[in-house]
Amino acid sequence: MNKTSFVYTTYIATTPEKLWVALTNGEFTKQYFFGSEIISDWQVGSGFKLINKDKVKVDHYGEVLVSEPYRLLTITWSVKDVEGDRFSKVTYELTPMNATVKLTLRHEDLLEKDIRKDEGKIEGFNNGWPVILSNLKSLLETGNILPAF
Repeated sequence: MNKTSFVYTTYIATTPEKLWVALTNGEFTKQYFFGSEIISDWQVGSGFKLINKDKVKVDHYGEVLVSEPYRLLTITWSVKDVEGDRFSKVTYELTPMNATVKLTLRHEDLLEKDIRKDEGKIEGFNNGWPVILSNLKSLLETGNILPAF
């Protein structure tokens, strides 16, 4: 199968320091990532895990590949598959722009079936990341996540 990637860019009225904390602090991720808590020490070579809101299951896990605070974070990202877990790569790039930060998310090494269109609905990473990052943007700019939809 062909490998593909998903790229999403947003602009957030915040500082790189506040955005970095929002991306790497478990208490913060619970607020915008559907209750999921991210856990790591964010050192290169360390593991990370994303635990669901009920704290009973690890939804995703991987390894920290690049950790340059306030600028760049790259991790491997487990993808559930019929044969077991395989890994893709997620990169968060933070670019300061005066009172705004350009956040670019790249989710690479995905298979075409990870990003699929089914019955008129986009599923997979095309749907999840935009909602998560929109919640993050809203939380940092207003103090609230988006209303449930």
